[in-house]
Amino acid sequence: MDQPAGNTSGEGKAAAVPTEIRGWNWGAFLLNWIWGIGNGTFIALLMFVPFVNFVMPFVLGAKGNEWAWRNRRWQSVAEFKSAQRKWAWAGLLVALVVIPSCIAFPLSALRRNDAFRDSFAAIRSDPEVIAALGSPVEAGLLVTGRISTDGPDGTAALQYSVHGPQAEGTAYVYAARHVGRWDMKRIVVEVPSLGKRISVVADDGPGI
Repeated sequence: MDQPAGNTSGEGKAAAVPTEIRGWNWGAFLLNWIWGIGNGTFIALLMFVPFVNFVMPFVLGAKGNEWAWRNRRWQSVAEFKSAQRKWAWAGLLVALVVIPSCIAFPLSALRRNDAFRDSFAAIRSDPEVIAALGSPVEAGLLVTGRISTDGPDGTAALQYSVHGPQAEGTAYVYAARHVGRWDMKRIVVEVPSLGKRISVVADDGPGI
């Protein structure tokens, strides 16, 4: 199908870019190389080049409309704008839903592990912790650290926040797994506002 008169899209560097489509392209900024493939703008693949990938999203955001118009054939400015709006919404969805979910999944996996659950059960029932933080004692959503297992054995080193009505603190946990069961070796709850380090469990594991 022939392009309407005056439509220069897809003509490369010679294409005149309509004034009404100039401006920032959120789809190109947020989806970069994916947007580039979909819009025939393969310079976006520079996202895979170290160091260059730090600046490419901003370059694509600024130049995306111009490059997409020149690199692909569009039936009209209206079609172009409609397509770029869809890319922008898709990029927003990735930024607000997909990326946070990918980050949260490995962190929440630590929270679902028995090493976390067993350590927190010991913390929330400790009289000194209850006296310092108040009751009920709750754990924060973020659990950091590492869990390493080899068959039925393994080790866990975790850190997470704990809080109650009176104060908040940080829990430090070291545990060892033997024959499928976690043994708490060391649990310390630090309460900065009270200047306290409460030893909940002090076994023969390494110090924290």
